[in-house]
Amino acid sequence: MSDRDPAVAAAVQGELRLLDPGVRSSPELVGALLHPEFHEFGASGRHWDRSSIIAALAGATDREAGPVTATGMKGVVLAPDLVHLTFDTEHNGRRAHRSSLWRRTPSGWLLYFHQATPFTG
Repeated sequence: MSDRDPAVAAAVQGELRLLDPGVRSSPELVGALLHPEFHEFGASGRHWDRSSIIAALAGATDREAGPVTATGMKGVVLAPDLVHLTFDTEHNGRRAHRSSLWRRTPSGWLLYFHQATPFTG
């Protein structure tokens, strides 16, 4: 399946909302997009759980909360209720390859897992 699949489109929409500074600064809006069992391996190497990433994003300074630019976003349906997205980001001069797993739940598509790997060049 490809980026034209409605499941992929829903995951992309959720991912783009999470990259929006207005959403990132709101614990309620971020929380509404994260699966209860969410976890992340960040570009820093840190392991984040749902509550720690919500708190970190809410407490970000203006510079940390600046815009995130995403490029090359692609998705594939791995199972009827699971979408894998890959893309690159740039934020305050730092670049990362990113991978996200989105799960369909009774309340909609939620981010279940995310990993970021820094890169240069």
